Amino acid sequence: MFKNAFIPYGGYYSSPFCKWQGSFANTNSIELGAATSKRWLASRDIDPALFDYLYLGVSVGQKAIFYGAPWAASLIGAEGIPGQNVTQACATSTTAVFNAASAVETGSFEATYCLLSDRTSNAPHTIWPNPMGPGGEVIAENWNMDNIAADPATGKDMLTTAENVAREHGFTREQADELTLRRYEQYAEALAEDRAFQKRYMFSVAVPVSRKETRLVEADEGVTPTTAEGLAKLRTVQPDGIHTFGSQTHPADGNAGIIVTTRERAAEFSTDPGLVVQVLSYGHARTKPAHMPMAPASAAQRALDQAGLSIGQITTIKNHSPFIVNDLHLAKAMGLDATQFNNYGTSLVFGHPQGPTLGRLLIEAIEETALKGGGYALVTGCAAGDSAAALVVKVG
Repeated sequence: MFKNAFIPYGGYYSSPFCKWQGSFANTNSIELGAATSKRWLASRDIDPALFDYLYLGVSVGQKAIFYGAPWAASLIGAEGIPGQNVTQACATSTTAVFNAASAVETGSFEATYCLLSDRTSNAPHTIWPNPMGPGGEVIAENWNMDNIAADPATGKDMLTTAENVAREHGFTREQADELTLRRYEQYAEALAEDRAFQKRYMFSVAVPVSRKETRLVEADEGVTPTTAEGLAKLRTVQPDGIHTFGSQTHPADGNAGIIVTTRERAAEFSTDPGLVVQVLSYGHARTKPAHMPMAPASAAQRALDQAGLSIGQITTIKNHSPFIVNDLHLAKAMGLDATQFNNYGTSLVFGHPQGPTLGRLLIEAIEETALKGGGYALVTGCAAGDSAAALVVKVG
């Protein structure tokens, strides 16, 4: 359990998430994330030079990723600090915050910055020389499609892991569609009153149009209007499965930034010094092969145990749900009402850029908890390799 690691209230932002091949498709995600962070820090009058270290959460390779975090630090205006890359697919954000909190907890750093940015659009295609292959044919990999299609440890694609969990626990197509519709209703609440909830944390992105022109992207792109009738008409992707294209997420692009620091510095950076956000614990898990959606419950329980809390003491719960079965399983495993968590939406609805996905969920969890008057927030989510990572924070 952490005692000395804090996130300033308001010391974070998330960009809008744009469905892949949308507005962010043609810009290096490290450059775009750094440019957005630099604008956001300036808007908050925070000098990037105050940071000791930068954690760059990125899963999809970009040009010059070899230089990664130190390059990103220079781009945001913190030329004098080092950093490291953190890569854990969808759990990248929670693990980056954990690394930052650990460093602050031990006194290694006073103020760190987590820059979380990914672009699934126009992902790289890597080739390796293969002189021993037939005719010297190269070994090739599409960073997104090939890895979604098969875990090298099991040979199974990600949808199959979801359907394995659905079969094992007896979840039905009707349950999947019903809860999917609820997730869209929750997301609609974030859009109410001219996006009042999202405007608590969302920061616009200036997208290059030409050398001299940019345009601002201020809201999520690619969210499809969904109805019960529309969901019912869709075919399941696998003939014997429960998931349609309506009950699973879409790839997306986006970025987020989170400051992790000491209590004293958090008060300096906070937009409301009366609200304290403390990082309490981290949990990780790896479930049995090809059952990825089962891992978040185990990671969440470990984080709760580390914090000395029960699930009944948690005010706000956020779960990354690339497939609706993730939420069905978390509810069953932890004795929850599935309709009562993931308020204001989740990655099932607004998309899945990998690196910043759980960062946005963490930020939304903090804001929702603040609106409720404070309490504990739990954020969990699966990642490649049948793994998961979770965080517990205290707000108030």
